[in-house]
Amino acid sequence: MRWAAISGSWRTVDETVAQDVRAEVKALLAAGNGIVTGGALGVDYIATDEALKNDPAARQIKIIIPTSLSDYANHYFKKGEEGVITPKQASDLIAQLTEVKRRNPGAVEEMSYTACNTESYFARNGRVIAESQDLLAFQVNDSPGTQDTIDKAKAAGMQVIHRKYSI
Repeated sequence: MRWAAISGSWRTVDETVAQDVRAEVKALLAAGNGIVTGGALGVDYIATDEALKNDPAARQIKIIIPTSLSDYANHYFKKGEEGVITPKQASDLIAQLTEVKRRNPGAVEEMSYTACNTESYFARNGRVIAESQDLLAFQVNDSPGTQDTIDKAKAAGMQVIHRKYSI
């Protein structure tokens, strides 16, 4: 099985991006491959949702988060309270990650960082690339986090499929 990293914007995703992500994930899983995501909102969330529809046992899914799931949940719930994201986005994301972990405990890797910040997110991007052979990047509005993942994949000599969107 080949593992493809899926990376993309968490802030801004429209229906075109969502359809593209779903089509690519469905095709990858149908071919017997798996996906690796960073467990974020937006592209990661959509990719994981589609993967669960096509792989209910979560055997073709790897999710790498920078902190423990508990710390990650606290971070997202706080961002929901602050209005950076909606409380529903926070609860939906944590519910999704918890469900993946319930279906396949080995599918969610929790890194040892204790805070979610640029350093831990970019380190997480590196782990996602280390666990993958290919990268499918869905970059919206020149997202710097997606660019970081693209740069890491190119430095590792990986095949990169890079789709750019302006929304």
